[in-house]
This record gives sequence, C-alpha cells and structure tokens, in this order.
Amino acid sequence: MMRLWVLLLLVVAPVHASDLDQDMAAFRKDVLEINKRLLLMEEELLFPADTQVAIFVSLDVGRFFVPDSITLTLDGDTIESHLYTDKEVAALKNGAVQKIHTTNIKNGEHQLTAFVTGKGPNGRDYRRGVTLDFEKAHGRHYIQLKMEDDAAAQQPVFSFKSWK
Repeated sequence: MMRLWVLLLLVVAPVHASDLDQDMAAFRKDVLEINKRLLLMEEELLFPADTQVAIFVSLDVGRFFVPDSITLTLDGDTIESHLYTDKEVAALKNGAVQKIHTTNIKNGEHQLTAFVTGKGPNGRDYRRGVTLDFEKAHGRHYIQLKMEDDAAAQQPVFSFKSWK
C-alpha cells in the first residue's frame, strides 16, 4: 500500500527543475520584501519621527575648499566623524548631498557644531568650526551643513540651514 502512494504521488505531482527555480525565485522575492519591511520598522523604532534629527552635507563648487574630514558635536558630545575619499569629494562637487548622521534628541534647545578640515586656497591646510543653535520641536528636523565658495574673498564659507 505504501508503494502505491509513493508511485501515485510521483505520477500526480512530478517535480520539475523549472518549477523549483520559479518557487525559489518567488521565495527570494518574498524574503527581500520582508527584509525591506523589517528595516523600515527598525528605523521607525530606532529613530521615531517625533525625535529624529538628520544632518546633511553639501559642497557648492569646491574651488576654494576640498574637505578632508568633518566632526559633528551635538550639545558638546561628538556624534559623528567622517573622513572623505576622493570619490566622495567628487560626488559632492557634482552636486551630491551626503546624509552624514541621523540621531534622536528631545524637544528643546540644542547646539550643533561642525569642525571641518581640508585644503583651502593655494593648497593650505584649513580648519574651521561653525555652530548652530536650534530648537527641536515635534516632528522630524533636518539640518544641512553648506560648504560654499565666496568668490569675492576667495575663501570657503561654512553655514547651517535648518528645516523643521
């Protein structure tokens, strides 16, 4: 009786390699979709919208300044240090905007400071700091560190721009 069931099963439901490949492709697609959902849920849990601050960096032209590194401090604590590669600098010069850091902070008054090092005019080593005092309210908060050329002074200018 057992042999009859096995034979019947093989006759009724033969396994083809192409069916197995399709099943595996569908399985992989499902796993990737679940992974994407889990990453989104993890980000929402780790960085709730109400407390989230995202910091971005942009470089306008880059004729008078080429960044080597940036160190960010928030309320006196170092939150990020980044060393730039040649490819990253080239991307920034071409208009890319880098998301350098995301963090959670309480609503209220805060101070963000960026220390930027790099090569300034005539290849001189350059180190500057710029500070932003801001109030974090409900909802996401976005801050951009803008590195721009001042053609008149032939010097780089560093400033923050803040969005609520």
